[in-house]
Amino acid sequence: MALILLVTKHRDSLYADPLSEHGLFAFDESVARVFPDMIKRSVPGYSTIVAMTGVLTGKYATAGSSLYDLGCSLGASTLAMRHNISQPNCKIISVDNSSAMLDRCKTIIDTDSYVTPIELICADLQDVVIQNASVIVLNFTLQFIPKVLRDEVIRGIYQGLEFGGILVLSEKFAFEDPHLDELNIELHHQFKRANGYSDLEVAGKRTALETVLVPETLNEHKNRISAAGFSSCDVWFQCFNFASLIAVK
Repeated sequence: MALILLVTKHRDSLYADPLSEHGLFAFDESVARVFPDMIKRSVPGYSTIVAMTGVLTGKYATAGSSLYDLGCSLGASTLAMRHNISQPNCKIISVDNSSAMLDRCKTIIDTDSYVTPIELICADLQDVVIQNASVIVLNFTLQFIPKVLRDEVIRGIYQGLEFGGILVLSEKFAFEDPHLDELNIELHHQFKRANGYSDLEVAGKRTALETVLVPETLNEHKNRISAAGFSSCDVWFQCFNFASLIAVK
């Protein structure tokens, strides 16, 4: 098992200045620059999810198929997939709608010695046509897509998957019970404080994300996946209000 962790060169301090005015969160150059540090300190279990995405790829990738990393950011899941493919004639298609992310992703991929071809595409996910896929990864991406488009994205994924293929869907989610929802939000904030974020930074990031990252409950995700036609779906990893599901066609 290859553990893929992007090198953290720049510390995330985007929300540390009390005098700065922050608009809505966006995956621009400032975020791309600090993204490895940001996600490591903000998303519990991220490294485990990325590493196990590679393991799942080794099990489910089929010869001659395409593998998709949808919302690839800097390519951590792309590289985890690439390092675990054992079948011949596969290719990876990595998609993101942030040119700043993709530019840095390309630089990282160019330093990697594994040979499975990778195609980088700058596009919105709802505009991508999935074809001949055995593994599709959607790590912390659907939550940034408008809710009215999420059904369409999952249906497109299902239609482009081979039978027996898998979708790995990782998301921040909401609890149906208000008490548990608030508890897990606070536990997540404690996680961030333990990783060096100040109360100011935690509050600033939460405000910037409020209308950009819109979480759903696990049941909403499972119902959407079932409605698209997947034969089974369940959680394989969870920490606080972050979870990863595997769905099988």
